[in-house]
Amino acid sequence: MKKFSILIAGGGSTFTPGIVLMLLDNLDKFPLRKLKLYDIDKERQDTIAGACEVILREKAPEIEFLATTDPEEAFTDVDFVMAHIRVGKYAMRELDEKIPLKYGVVGQETCGPGGIAYGMRSIGGVLELIDYMEKYSPDAWMLNYSNPAAIVAEATRRLRPHSKILNICDMPVAIEERMARILGLKSRKEMTVRYYGLNHFGWWTDIRDKEGNDLMPKLKEHVAKYGYVVNDGGDNQHVDASWQDTFLKARDVYALDPDTLPNTYLKYYFFPDEVVAHSNPDYTRANEVMDGREKFVFTECKKIIENQSTEGSALHIDEHASYIVDLARAIAYNTHERMLLIVENKGAISNFDPTAMVEIPCIVGSNGPEPLSIGEIPQFQKGLMEQQVSVEKLVVEAWITKSYQKLWQAITLSKTVPSAKVAKQILDDLIEANKGYWPELH
Repeated sequence: MKKFSILIAGGGSTFTPGIVLMLLDNLDKFPLRKLKLYDIDKERQDTIAGACEVILREKAPEIEFLATTDPEEAFTDVDFVMAHIRVGKYAMRELDEKIPLKYGVVGQETCGPGGIAYGMRSIGGVLELIDYMEKYSPDAWMLNYSNPAAIVAEATRRLRPHSKILNICDMPVAIEERMARILGLKSRKEMTVRYYGLNHFGWWTDIRDKEGNDLMPKLKEHVAKYGYVVNDGGDNQHVDASWQDTFLKARDVYALDPDTLPNTYLKYYFFPDEVVAHSNPDYTRANEVMDGREKFVFTECKKIIENQSTEGSALHIDEHASYIVDLARAIAYNTHERMLLIVENKGAISNFDPTAMVEIPCIVGSNGPEPLSIGEIPQFQKGLMEQQVSVEKLVVEAWITKSYQKLWQAITLSKTVPSAKVAKQILDDLIEANKGYWPELH
């Protein structure tokens, strides 16, 4: 059986140890010969890599391990690049969230002006990774789950149309795992779903078990009362109070269109006033993460390095990241697994822009994804998606042409922003904050 060489780009991420543990847990399905970490921040990566080295020595000493800041060393001889980079790290995320809130606008990592700011930083970073991969390992595939996935996907469609990059998001996976728990199923893989939308902006229209029984009525009954809240202690990642609020809020989002089940992120577009009212402009989600997961992961990694042992370590497998292995396996072994990916529409949603990057079920094999046909979508969703896809396209256009005007239009068009005046105020603050990260706009 062929063994694979994997590069994790964004090696200094707090998610890297969970992903490494997940990969090691799946070696029977997806064997590895080499695992590499790449990051431009050596200090951050060294801590994560030091712990990963100990983990590998204990669990799979036969796998060659390397952490590097040198692109040639990183990208040479790899089969898959798993990319989760955050350009500007949490310090910039904090500004993405706090600057809009100053003007009474949603401050969120991927939605509204914060997502636009993050997108303007991410485009160059992801393109750089693609170029390294194509130079040093031209046959490799990039599995990208760097946010904001919608803007990144549009940028790669425009600027690297022939590159072997697949854009995927874990939010539908996380919600489907909750659905499975609501239904009393062992795993989301016992469900076959139909879903359409844009990234962080979509709806489930049909969910069945493998026998074809309709599971929607039972799910709708639960969501109408409790949203996606499941009190069974089965989730390691989304435990903070802010996530619980988000899962509960899904019941109000659902009420707008009870024919479908919504992605949780729609709350930022449908209830921006409530989101702002519940936000603390001095302590946002970025602060929660820095004080929570960030400290936890780095403390645990330092302990592992100090003890040269994982004994007593509280780091856990990122179970729901196993969709990344499913995607890699689908390409490597031509499994034809059905997965939600972000792909060019090309008529899959028949009454929607063919060039839009939509999130829909695809059958994945060694040639990449084959999107399934969705057909026509209702006016409500179509209108929302057309507005949002226009925001994403304008952001990418602004990045390419370095246009202040286009970026102002993008922020004005976001459903989270009340007026062009407020959009301009936010934009001017974001430009100031993102010096050195964004192209210089004119």
